[in-house]
Amino acid sequence: MVILSCFFLVFYLRPFDEIPQLPDADTTALTEPLFEYGLPIDSFNLTKGYIPDGANLTTVLSPLGVSPEIIAIIASGPDSVFNVKRIRAGNRYCMFSTRDSLSKPCYFVYEQNITDFIVIDIRDSVRIEKKRKEIKMLNRKVVGAINSSLWNAMEDVAVSPQMALRLSDVYAWTIDFFGIQKGDSFRVLFTELYVDTTFAGFGDIEAAWFKHNGTEYYAIPFIQDGDEGFYNKDGSNLRKAFLKAPLSFSRISSHFSNSRYHPVLKYYRPHHGVDYSAPRGTPVYSIGDGTVIYKGWSGGGGKTVKITHNSVYTTSYMHLSGYAKGLSEGKRVKQGELIGYVGSTGLSTGPHLDFRVYMNGSPVNPLTIEAPPSDPVKKENVLLFRKLADSLSVELQKIK
Repeated sequence: MVILSCFFLVFYLRPFDEIPQLPDADTTALTEPLFEYGLPIDSFNLTKGYIPDGANLTTVLSPLGVSPEIIAIIASGPDSVFNVKRIRAGNRYCMFSTRDSLSKPCYFVYEQNITDFIVIDIRDSVRIEKKRKEIKMLNRKVVGAINSSLWNAMEDVAVSPQMALRLSDVYAWTIDFFGIQKGDSFRVLFTELYVDTTFAGFGDIEAAWFKHNGTEYYAIPFIQDGDEGFYNKDGSNLRKAFLKAPLSFSRISSHFSNSRYHPVLKYYRPHHGVDYSAPRGTPVYSIGDGTVIYKGWSGGGGKTVKITHNSVYTTSYMHLSGYAKGLSEGKRVKQGELIGYVGSTGLSTGPHLDFRVYMNGSPVNPLTIEAPPSDPVKKENVLLFRKLADSLSVELQKIK
C-alpha cells in the first residue's frame, strides 16, 4: 500500500519557556528519544550514504539487505510519490535496520533535496510516504556599505550574496545597480530559512533602506487591491513602467555616445545604446510590458529582439546568443519576462548586450530616461500605510 503524506511545518526560532519543577514530583531523569526523518534513531541501526554514479534502486537496496521481491514492489509504486527512475547520484540516503544480529531492513529514506524526502516502510508491507523537513525561520537585521559591489557587501555582513539579487529585484525600477558607488549603504529586515542547520534560502524582505548617491530609498511592503508591492516612505510605488536594466549584475562596457570608436570596424561612429558586458548565456529580460515586433538577424547587431511598449517607447536587444523558448513576433511580453540570452553574434568582440531605447522613433540614453511610475498608495489606504511605514522605518534606523 502506498500512502502519500506531505506536510510542511514553519515556525519562528525563539527560546522555549522554562518548565517549572512541580513539587513532590519524581525527578528521575527522562531521556527523550532522538528522531531523524521522524523515526526514533535509538531504536535502529543507521546506515547512511550517498547515491553513487550510475546507481539504480536495485544496486542501492540489495547491498542493504532488501530482497528482490520488495524492490519490485517499491519500483511498481506510483511515480507521483516516488519515481525510482529519478534517483540522483550524490543525494543522501539512510537505512534503518533492527538492532540485533539479523539487522533486518525496516525503513529506507531517500533525500530528494534539502527539504523533501521519501520514507519507505518495508517491515511488513511496503508503504511509501513523501515528507518534508521542518523549515525554521530566523529573523535577521543587517546594515552594510558598498566598497566594491553589493554582492561582496553582503558577504562582508555574513549574508548569502543571493540577498543582493533579492534587493536588486525590489529596487529594479528605482536604482541602477550597475551604477552603485563606493559609500552607498543599505539596511534590511528579512528572514532566513533553515533545514536543521543548513541554510535553505530566504523568506520575505520585511523592509529595506538603500542610500544611493546621497538619496534615500525605502522599500515598505504593502498589500493593495490584493497585490503586494514595495513603496517608498512617501507612498510612491517603487515599481515603474520600465526596469532600470534588462539583465542582472554585470558591468557597463560602453555608454550612449554620438561618437564612439568601434572595436571591430576601427573608426568612430554613433553608439546609441548601452553595452552591458556579461557572460554568454546570461538571461535578458524585457524592461516593460509590450509586443515583440522583430525577432531575427539584424546585420552587425546579430540576433536581435525589438519590443514596442506603447505609442512612444520601443526597445532593442542585440548580439544575443539565442532567444527565449516560444518567443515570436507579435507575442505579448510582460515586464521582466525572459526574451533571450547574452551572446556575441554580429559585429562583436565578446559577449555583451547592446541595449537601446527609442522615444518616438529617436534613440535616447537608456540610463537617463525617466519611466512613469505605477500607482501610489491609494488615498483610502494612506493612514494605514503611514503607520506601517513609520514603524518599519524606525526599526530600520535602529540597525547598527
